[in-house]
Amino acid sequence: MREAGQAVEQNSRILVVDDEERIRRLVRMYLERSGFQVDEAEDGKRALDMTFEGSYSLIILDLMLPGMDGRDVCAQIRQYYQTPIIMLTAAGDEMNRIQGFELGADDYVVKPFSPRELVMRVKALLKRAGEPEVTKNDLQQVLSFAGLTIHMDARRVEVTNREVSLTPKEFDLLVYMAQRPDKVFGREELLRDVWNYQFYGDQRTVDTHVKRLREKLGQYSEQVSRYIVTVWGVGYKFEVTE
Repeated sequence: MREAGQAVEQNSRILVVDDEERIRRLVRMYLERSGFQVDEAEDGKRALDMTFEGSYSLIILDLMLPGMDGRDVCAQIRQYYQTPIIMLTAAGDEMNRIQGFELGADDYVVKPFSPRELVMRVKALLKRAGEPEVTKNDLQQVLSFAGLTIHMDARRVEVTNREVSLTPKEFDLLVYMAQRPDKVFGREELLRDVWNYQFYGDQRTVDTHVKRLREKLGQYSEQVSRYIVTVWGVGYKFEVTE
């Protein structure tokens, strides 16, 4: 398992976007120590140019950038790529974090942050993005429900025969719940198993992703969007209603 993980990291190229050189260098140092290839961008325009010119496994994106801010960069990237994005935000900047999720960010880290925690989040996101299945045994390659089809290997979701564009984390969340219909999942459980966060993680991350996932499904079918049910005081479940 260690060798496989190292192989993934050696083949993973990460773009770090921040206007503070000190932060870029710090993040780069920790990522390179873990075996990742790292590029840097100091502003939003440069980040977009590098994203469109290169191929990145993951992007670490500061929210507050000169000129074009991180939200605009994220939105433009999401028009063309589903690359996992971790947003760097200031403490207490809840509204901007929510907006970042709505634009397609997969995770966020609050400044000041632990570089080791950031590396753990990078590894967790890459691990999930590289696994089309939640577990390896006894899983169907296609999950079919009324109006909803999930193609596991292709990581494609269709609602009423129309493809829905989901971020990697939105896809993982939908698959995780759809594979276990009617089971109630607590937010901590979802953070642990979908985000791989065992000791940290804001439960609002789950709420924001569920909200965004419902909205995307609801653009094609209100019935399908209601398959994701809120269990008040506990969490969520996937329930197919007639």
